[in-house]
Amino acid sequence: MDVDIVRYSVGDCAQEILDAVPLTMRVIRGQLRKHGAKETSVPHFRTLAYLDRHQGASLSEVAEHIGLSLSSMSELMDDLVARSLVIRQTHSEDRRRITLTLTDRGSTTLRKASDATANYLEKKLELLSVSECACVFECMQVLKQVFTEADDQRYLLKATQLSGSPHRTPSRNKRRYRTV
Repeated sequence: MDVDIVRYSVGDCAQEILDAVPLTMRVIRGQLRKHGAKETSVPHFRTLAYLDRHQGASLSEVAEHIGLSLSSMSELMDDLVARSLVIRQTHSEDRRRITLTLTDRGSTTLRKASDATANYLEKKLELLSVSECACVFECMQVLKQVFTEADDQRYLLKATQLSGSPHRTPSRNKRRYRTV
């Protein structure tokens, strides 16, 4: 018996991503707010998640990753610092540079909201067959690889332009938390 393989164009795939990601993010956003502090937005959580993976990052590095202007990121960071979720410190070797680090409270806030959201998603995904679940997993791995490679290349290029050589290498997936 011949099996017909359906071929989708790159445009079809791009459109599916554009359709599925906002819907998925709406659900994730709702769960993060439900299980985190009510006044904590998705950019707050994305910032906490980024700092969890990139301890000591600069404001401009975080702003670039989150997609906010420096002034907007500065306001968001002021809020996180005021709520004792992030610490701002002067860099030990370069007094002109400020580093950002999660506090224990920031790590706990991130972990609680991330774990509760992951549990919710697991319950939703239990409705899938084993093969559908495998397909979702494999597709997410492919997407993560495609977009991580692009992000790493952009990050390394920018680091090289700023200092002549990359001053830090991105550390990925130390924990199970994902950037949302």
